[in-house]
Amino acid sequence: MVTKTTAAFRADDLDPYAAGCPSRRLLDRIGDRWTVLIIGTLSDGPRRFSEIRREVDGISQKMLTQTLRGLERDGLVSRAVFAEVPPRVEYTLTEAGQTLREPLKALERWSIDHFGQVAASRERYDGTLAQA
Repeated sequence: MVTKTTAAFRADDLDPYAAGCPSRRLLDRIGDRWTVLIIGTLSDGPRRFSEIRREVDGISQKMLTQTLRGLERDGLVSRAVFAEVPPRVEYTLTEAGQTLREPLKALERWSIDHFGQVAASRERYDGTLAQA
């Protein structure tokens, strides 16, 4: 039996609704809240690790490291090490990462614009559960 490598899949072969589809892993990556916030931070240009951590309030050092490594592995972020003392490392969006800026910004705007509606719905739902 011959199996395809992930890179051998064509867009027509991919169906994220199918359980075994490798595109689901990519959706998991770009749908992750830390990814959304990191891509948003890097949209304004290169950042050092400490700058990203300051701008993405609440992210732990471990989670930032893991997320940046995953984004780098997926080709969405590049890591540049500069031979200075002390060494300087910067993270930048790749071309592929740049293409995520607009759709993720739209999600960010949607969450801000609809927060009030969602919060009110949650309160109604939780109130209904409390009465049951």
